[in-house]
Amino acid sequence: MKRVLAPLNPLRSFEAAARLLSFTVAGEELNVTQAAISRQVRVLEEYLGQTLFNRQAQSIELTAAGARLYPAISKALDDMSRATQEVSRRRSQEVLSIQAYSTFAQCWLIRRLSEFQELHPDIDVRLSASSAQVNFEQQGIDAAIYSGTIEAGGIQTDFLTPIELVPVLSPALLDRQPGGVVDLSRLKLLHSMSRPSGWNDWLRSAGLGHLDGSRGHKFESSALAFEAAIQGAGVALGVKVLVEHYLASGVLVAPIDHSLTLPGGYHLVSPLSRPASRALRLFRAWLLDALSVSGQTVR
Repeated sequence: MKRVLAPLNPLRSFEAAARLLSFTVAGEELNVTQAAISRQVRVLEEYLGQTLFNRQAQSIELTAAGARLYPAISKALDDMSRATQEVSRRRSQEVLSIQAYSTFAQCWLIRRLSEFQELHPDIDVRLSASSAQVNFEQQGIDAAIYSGTIEAGGIQTDFLTPIELVPVLSPALLDRQPGGVVDLSRLKLLHSMSRPSGWNDWLRSAGLGHLDGSRGHKFESSALAFEAAIQGAGVALGVKVLVEHYLASGVLVAPIDHSLTLPGGYHLVSPLSRPASRALRLFRAWLLDALSVSGQTVR
């Protein structure tokens, strides 16, 4: 039977955007612009006669049709990649499969992978972003980066960095505050739904528990809340290690010195049921070193 297939480039763009829930981050992963990703997704939607994303001002989410399509396309691309590697003559290349907590992948790891590549050009990193637990035996993933506390057995756990929350906002919004003083009772609070109690927890720790920490705009992830803060929509709770590049570039500022450290932190986990590969050992060493330097720059 003749196969009826959608064009490959739009499928790749759709899969990356669906996995990362961001046209911008998908463009960074595929080395194209956000506009190019958007155009390719439009081509696929027109081909299928279905809308695949609900597009909001600061976010995107899959429609019912997009949610049905994504798992099959993701698996197909993984199968194609795996088969290509198996028959490739470039057997000297090692492949390292990493799953990272979504916001950590978007705001830190993607920005640093070129450093690892320069040090180890013979290692190809296959990165996926998710907050779901990994089944190492079934998914073929070498290691994962988790957020929070780690309780599962049968894994090696490396603590990477704490999760320290500090309010961040755009310099333009700060300039509009009388005397340059941030009054959180008057500013819009930007929330990450992955950490719904974040603002209330931070306010209590800062002695501001009388303020309503539930008001304001709510976003699916911290990455989206950071982007909204950059655009001047309000004040977000920045994870220090994830907003360091925003602070260094000046697109965000952190004028309130108080921070809240959450239980747990970011961890690299890998299965004890199989020995760590050379690629994983090198990646672990690089990650620990890079985050140690990052921690020194944001404290």
